[in-house]
Amino acid sequence: MQTRSTVPRRQLGRNLRRLREEAGLTVRAAAARLDRSEATMWRIETGRTPLRPIDVQAICTVYGAPESITQALVGLAQETKTPAWWQSYGDAVPAGFNVFAGLEQAASQIDMYESDLMPGLLQTAEYVRVISQAHYPGMPTAEIESRVRFRMERQALLARPVPPTLRVALSEAVVLRPVGGPHVMAAQLAHLVYIAALPTVTLRVVPLAAGVHPGMLTSAFVLMRFPPSPGGVADEPPTAYGDTFTGGWYHDKMAEVSQYERAFAGIWSVALDEDATLRVLADGARRYGES
Repeated sequence: MQTRSTVPRRQLGRNLRRLREEAGLTVRAAAARLDRSEATMWRIETGRTPLRPIDVQAICTVYGAPESITQALVGLAQETKTPAWWQSYGDAVPAGFNVFAGLEQAASQIDMYESDLMPGLLQTAEYVRVISQAHYPGMPTAEIESRVRFRMERQALLARPVPPTLRVALSEAVVLRPVGGPHVMAAQLAHLVYIAALPTVTLRVVPLAAGVHPGMLTSAFVLMRFPPSPGGVADEPPTAYGDTFTGGWYHDKMAEVSQYERAFAGIWSVALDEDATLRVLADGARRYGES
């Protein structure tokens, strides 16, 4: 399945880590037996490097895994070879973003807080152009347009037959900041009004008058939850993600994710309700349109 090519790799890494621990092997001991470095073992177990089916077979043999589990993990290794749609965009995809893209496409519920810019899933093409030009000054127009197309195709997940449930808490500062000028912002805010009407999307603005709230301490972040497998257990653990100027970070340990869940609940509690949010967005679009 193309949209989940990075997810099986993470699943494979977690299962191999579990097998190693059940075999009573440390990372150092496993690395020695497999003639690999400890750094390579870490990349394997965190899903940051691909594995050939023959490599998975060898690792499972060292760990003493049952044949049924070995074959299942070999199948996962084969699935990781499936190219994802975003790979066709090459350099237009930010470094390291492919992991997030795979998780985003696989998620059944996405909660996000944004403090400075419109979330990528909600940006108009012109808004993408403006921030891309600011982030990559001097980049040729063709490359900017490739980034725009990538962002627009990424947003297609909201129109899937079974889209994820999306909750967005948006700082009022994002609405007030005139990215690209009045024309760009009028169209962007009108787009948010349209998106907010989708049955699986809930959008709330966090007013500046709310004062201190958890989002001021966390900065922007995304929480993703995943659908259960046929056995009733989610294939992926809930994951928190944040983006920085030089790359993204991920947390999937329960204690860490719980902190972000509490933070999102706190942000959500001080945000305007949906009707008040729509009025803020519509009024903002009108004001920008009249400028």
